Amino acid sequence: MHATSPSRTTTTLTDRYVDAAMRTVPESGRDDLAAELRASIDDQIDARVDDGEPRDVAERAVLTGLGDPEKLAADYTGRTLYLIGPRYYLDWWRLLKLLLWIVLPTAALGVALARTLTGSNVGEVIGGTVVTLLTVALHVVFWTTLIFVIVERGWSRGARAPLTEWTVDQLPEPRPRGVGFGDMVASLVFLAIAVGAVIWDRFVGFVPTQPGLSFLNPELWPWWIGGLFVLMALEAVLAVVVYLVRGWTWTLAIVNAAIALAVAVPALLLLAQGMLVNPDFFPAVARGAAESDSNVAAILSVVFGFVIAGIAVWDITDVFVKTSRTR
Repeated sequence: MHATSPSRTTTTLTDRYVDAAMRTVPESGRDDLAAELRASIDDQIDARVDDGEPRDVAERAVLTGLGDPEKLAADYTGRTLYLIGPRYYLDWWRLLKLLLWIVLPTAALGVALARTLTGSNVGEVIGGTVVTLLTVALHVVFWTTLIFVIVERGWSRGARAPLTEWTVDQLPEPRPRGVGFGDMVASLVFLAIAVGAVIWDRFVGFVPTQPGLSFLNPELWPWWIGGLFVLMALEAVLAVVVYLVRGWTWTLAIVNAAIALAVAVPALLLLAQGMLVNPDFFPAVARGAAESDSNVAAILSVVFGFVIAGIAVWDITDVFVKTSRTR
């Protein structure tokens, strides 16, 4: 997919620049455009080296002169980069994505905790959280865009350069082709650790002062936990298949999403019904007043629910993004 040779063991600034530029280029023309861009960069570097510049200095100077690789790719493909104006589009887009990634999860967790502690039921917690997320997202998008509109229309900054000057130090590392052997091994090791942790929790426990006290409800054994182990086995098989076909396909991505949902949805339903976590766990660990134990259990249950949902959403989204980039 990328223009860099698979035999290379290290990446140069040029490799990173070309890779960054090609990320937003349609795959049909990616290889030709990457070769053209690389040849142009090499020619400019060679010209500077012939004039007496060290190669590393010449490379940095050429890439700095080309500017932000995403903007260069947009110019090559005729893709517009503006909502408020092309000059600040990339600054706006990058800041907006960062704010949404930080603000939305924080707001959702805070609202869910507050509603749980005030005695709201599961439906009220979910409904209030969704409404808050939509409201917060709307405000973040609106006010961020408004600020950039003001900057674009009414702020003179010399030659009206971007808010952040691009440098070659901002170049990301190239994304690897396909899925490597290390990725497969890492997935299998993680699944093995997860299985071991569930078994350890059931028969030993993770609280030194309370031997045998499990975090998960013992009543989940054997059927619920057995089903979880089956899904983990399917996840392991999927990791091997992805390695063998050298990358994600849409079929494999859908299978991954199905497995993730098959784990997360029952876990969240059991958590909402108070059947996922051992009811004796929090009272035994907290050893406080009943009301305090109840608050601690409610808070940790909400946090645990966000972790389960967050892992599932991240896994599904990450795989679909990788598939889209690959295909």
